[in-house]
Amino acid sequence: MEIPLHYSKNKANKKERILTLLDTLGMKEKASEYAYNLSGGQRQRVAIARALINNPDIILADEPTGALDQEMGEQVLSIFKRINKEQNKTVLIVTHDVKIAKQCEGIVNIVDGKIY
Repeated sequence: MEIPLHYSKNKANKKERILTLLDTLGMKEKASEYAYNLSGGQRQRVAIARALINNPDIILADEPTGALDQEMGEQVLSIFKRINKEQNKTVLIVTHDVKIAKQCEGIVNIVDGKIY
């Protein structure tokens, strides 16, 4: 979780920033756990936290629900929707799953290198 902060210009209050973000994602109680002790959904939320820790304007998510069951996939999508609305972040999701795509505000189809 701290690796993205290593490359950040803002290194102040690292521990506090991490705990605040984990709390936002419902993971604060798992802050001291090793990754191998986390479920797939919990690991995905940690990955989202890593993506958010340096406060980017755009989040790029490549198949963010691909390895998750339906319920956990819905939770991850809900987190992205909340980030988009509450933090005014652009979230770009790449997916082959039409059900996931239909939950997004805009869809761009790319087939054989052509945009439709």
